[in-house]
Amino acid sequence: MPALDALACTGPWRHRHPGEKAALAFGLLCCAVALPPWPGALVVGVAALALLLGPAGLGPRRLVRAVRGPLVFVVVGALPLLFSVGGPTLVRLDPAGAGAALALAGRATAALLCLLLFAATTPVADALPRLVRLGVPPAVVDVAGLVYRLLFLLLDRIAAVRAAQAGRLGFRDVRTTFRSVAGQAGAVFVSAFDRARRMEHGLALRGEPGSLRVMLPPQRLSRRFLAGTGLLLAAVVTVSLVLA
Repeated sequence: MPALDALACTGPWRHRHPGEKAALAFGLLCCAVALPPWPGALVVGVAALALLLGPAGLGPRRLVRAVRGPLVFVVVGALPLLFSVGGPTLVRLDPAGAGAALALAGRATAALLCLLLFAATTPVADALPRLVRLGVPPAVVDVAGLVYRLLFLLLDRIAAVRAAQAGRLGFRDVRTTFRSVAGQAGAVFVSAFDRARRMEHGLALRGEPGSLRVMLPPQRLSRRFLAGTGLLLAAVVTVSLVLA
C-alpha cells in the first residue's frame, strides 16, 4: 500500500466522517481559487500546512515525499510565464511575467496542500461509497473502486518483476536497463489485462445487479468540527481581504 494511503488508514482522523474532512479541505481549496493570489494563497497554504503537520499527523518527511512530485509540475507550468515570444528575439524574458508566474505557483501550491489534506486523512474506501448519495452513478463508483483495487495488484506485480530482473543483473548498464524496462512494461500490461478479464468474469458469474454494495461503519457528523471549519474559513477569508 502506498505511504499516503497507509497514513490515511492509520492517521488520527481515520474515524472522522469523510464529509467533515471534505468540508475542511475543499473549503480551503475554494478559498485558494477564489481569493487573490496574494495574500490569499499564502494564508490558505499556511493554514493547510499547519493542519497537515498538526492535527492530521502527516509529518515533515512524509509531507516532502508527497508534494515533491506535484511541485515539479507546478514549477514546469509556471516557468513558461517568465518568457514571451516575438519581438527582436524569438524568445525573451518578460519582466511582467514574474508576477503571473509567482501567482500561479502560489495558488497551485496552496491548492495542492488542500487536496493533500483530504487525501492524507480520508481512505478511498470510505469516500467512494458515499459518492452515490451525492448523485454519482453507481456504475462510475464501482469502476473507480475496481481500478483503485487493481492499482495495488499492479504495484505488487511491478515490484516482483523488478526484483526478478535485478536478480538477473538486468540493470547493470544502460542497454540492459532499457531492455528490462521494456520487458517490465510488457509483463505488467499482460498481467493487468488478465486480472481485469478475470475480475469481469467473476462479477458476471456472481450475477451482480450493477453495483457492489459495501458495509460502511456508522459515523456521524461532528457539529463541533464543522463549526471549527466554518470559523477557520471565515478567518482565512477575513485575513486575506484585510491584507490584500
